Amino acid sequence: MSAAKPSAMIRYTALRLLIFVGCFFVAGVAVHFGLIPSGLGGSNAVWVILLGLVLSAPLSYVLLRKQRDEMSEQIVAGVDRTKARLDANRTREDAVQ
Repeated sequence: MSAAKPSAMIRYTALRLLIFVGCFFVAGVAVHFGLIPSGLGGSNAVWVILLGLVLSAPLSYVLLRKQRDEMSEQIVAGVDRTKARLDANRTREDAVQ
């Protein structure tokens, strides 16, 4: 992992949260102006949160493909480094015996 890209996971999570907040805001405005029906009784806030989640999921899937791939590459590289260290430690232990 290079020092220039240590935060692919943080960047992906922040962008995903930003997309959710934008969708939450749009859903809230749409419900406020009656473009989308409001929730039943006192469940309006829960309804708007659910609408924000439902709208943001496909948008995040499409818009954040590049960031998701970068995050995946970093995770795979970390797992490979950990496996290499474990193998190196295992061969050292075998050599001592």
